[in-house]
Amino acid sequence: MLTEAMDTAQVAMADSLFSRAPVTQRGLLRLMAWLSPAFPVGGFAYSGGLESAIVERHVRDADSLRSWLCLLMEQGGLRNDAILFLDAHRRQTEGDDLAELIELAAALAGSAERHAEITRQGEAFVSAAAGWPHPVLGQLSGPVAYSVAVGAIAAAHGVAAGDALAAFLHAQVSQLISVAIRLGVIGQSHGVLLIATFEELILSAVPGFERLGLDDLGSAAIAAETLSMRHETQYSRLFQS
Repeated sequence: MLTEAMDTAQVAMADSLFSRAPVTQRGLLRLMAWLSPAFPVGGFAYSGGLESAIVERHVRDADSLRSWLCLLMEQGGLRNDAILFLDAHRRQTEGDDLAELIELAAALAGSAERHAEITRQGEAFVSAAAGWPHPVLGQLSGPVAYSVAVGAIAAAHGVAAGDALAAFLHAQVSQLISVAIRLGVIGQSHGVLLIATFEELILSAVPGFERLGLDDLGSAAIAAETLSMRHETQYSRLFQS
């Protein structure tokens, strides 16, 4: 009985302290949870076309993987994801409707697999984020892109746009590095070094992304888009995209 009483008191104290925690700290904790590999969005099942890039030897070591990831962030899918993320954050912050953006983000997918990847993860994210109830969840129904879902929900919980985007891009890059490790292109040591390298690259890129809008959407990463489509008919596949 004494142990149960102590446990109850500790829980009550923790709840009390948590309720007084600054919004920035609470938002940080939530962002860490949402972008953790343990959060149930199924990101481990997708490679965004990287598997095909590895099979066709476009990516074969740590240097070529770094170049591939930089391409995605500067001219390809990660750049578009960043723009969509920030627009979703802005719309939620300003109380604008998200429906048009949700349709646009889904339509921008360059292949059937890419569409399935972003919308399945987006829907799974919205479902899991219901653990933190908020009215924004009601606007994120149907096939919503992952970047839009995370951007809108981060804004709803008071996470600053730049901070949220930096964490989102870091999680996306880390996921793709994990793909390369699982496919035997690099080892864990090289993976850690790449993650450390991209820390500065992401922090440098975020202010530039914050100056972009929907008119800046577009991709010049033709090889990446083509390989994403080729993956759909690839003979042997470990990943769903």
